[in-house]
Amino acid sequence: MRVEGHRGYARCVRTLLVVLGAFLLLASRAQADDSATCAFSAGDLPAVTLPPGTPHGSQIPIDTIVVLMQENRSFDHYFGHLHAKGAEQEPKTASNPNPLGGAPIKAFHAKATCEVADLDHSWNGTHRSWNNGAMDGFTAVNVDPLDPDGSRTMGYHTSKELPLYYKLYKTFAIGDRYFASLLSQTFPNRFYLLTGTSFGHIRNDLPPDGTQFSQRSVFNILDEAGITWKIYVSQIAFAFTLEYPRVERAANLVPIDQYFTDAQNGTLPQVAFVDPIFIGARNVENDEHPPANVQVGQEFAGRVIAALTTSPQWLRSAMFVTYDEHGGFYDHVPPPPACAPDDIPPMLQPGDEPGVFNRYGIRVPAVVISPYAKKRYVSHVVHDHTSILRFIETRFDLPALTRRDANADPMLEFFDFSKVSFKRPPHVPAGKINLKRKAECDALGAAPSDGF
Repeated sequence: MRVEGHRGYARCVRTLLVVLGAFLLLASRAQADDSATCAFSAGDLPAVTLPPGTPHGSQIPIDTIVVLMQENRSFDHYFGHLHAKGAEQEPKTASNPNPLGGAPIKAFHAKATCEVADLDHSWNGTHRSWNNGAMDGFTAVNVDPLDPDGSRTMGYHTSKELPLYYKLYKTFAIGDRYFASLLSQTFPNRFYLLTGTSFGHIRNDLPPDGTQFSQRSVFNILDEAGITWKIYVSQIAFAFTLEYPRVERAANLVPIDQYFTDAQNGTLPQVAFVDPIFIGARNVENDEHPPANVQVGQEFAGRVIAALTTSPQWLRSAMFVTYDEHGGFYDHVPPPPACAPDDIPPMLQPGDEPGVFNRYGIRVPAVVISPYAKKRYVSHVVHDHTSILRFIETRFDLPALTRRDANADPMLEFFDFSKVSFKRPPHVPAGKINLKRKAECDALGAAPSDGF
């Protein structure tokens, strides 16, 4: 640029300052758009983090909390066609590029209840599916010899396949902005539910042989406050990865049959976690992890829910049903920024997609079942698995484990504690398994699945 004289030089400087100022403004806005507000810290009590007048502790008329976390389904895949009042629908134009070329692959009604193969829900696959918010990498990462264009990711179910779930999600309170805790798979997401962080893990990492992870968890703070808890185990207790529950409180991990007995007798603990069968044949595994039969998982969840709704403890209870992550299935809503739980960076390996723990994962289903749940309510507030953790902390006035749960919304808007909306619980229909679909699943034979 040629500048003549002092006036020309001054004009040039002013121009550069204006350009620089605009650049800095845009950069600050971009940074703000990519950052979550994290005003609170680990150790903060609900009374500190909640707006004045918000109920907490014994002001919340819930004495029994049950958490059922199933596996690997996105919101659009299950409920993008729910047609519940206020729930966001999957767009009619929803699609992803065809990895083989040609027209994009559109969302379609998947009538089969089993998948031909598992889907990619790893850190790398999920980041590529998300693609910086474009949400257009799902088909490409799910190319498989049995599904060359990855189209199974675009399939969605309806009440035809999930009648029990559609009944529940149209009756109680649901969220259409509930996200997994990070853009990755089962273990790190379940760690967020129990510990408020994945403490650096981005894979289904097991502790070294003969050891467990020493990370503090919800079980530590429940015991420190004298709150009773149990984990009801169908096959494997995920909490076995953590040292405290496995070594110090192994007696609190009990078979799933005990859940149904305790519910019937009115002896459920104050906080209960229910674990499904994580690994099994298509018509045995009941965690809903593809390629397993979704109706087998629905039937299991239905029995768990019905046991609580018919329990003497029903009138002062709440159940949270959700999914650990999307399982590789498409969802159209880009995950928003999130609070980094701590200062531990992701355990990235060579070739891994870059990233940090400041963004939620893909959107997943979530429903709150309680006599105090708002009828046919849809929350649009952003939540993740640490929101359930924060509800537990809020009910019992427990300190936050990390920055993530300290800043998490505790899902109180799902409830109206001023009245009992479901004093007489609605009938929970049996989760029937379509025998034709079951036979189709058997005919597909064994399929590789990590079970998580």
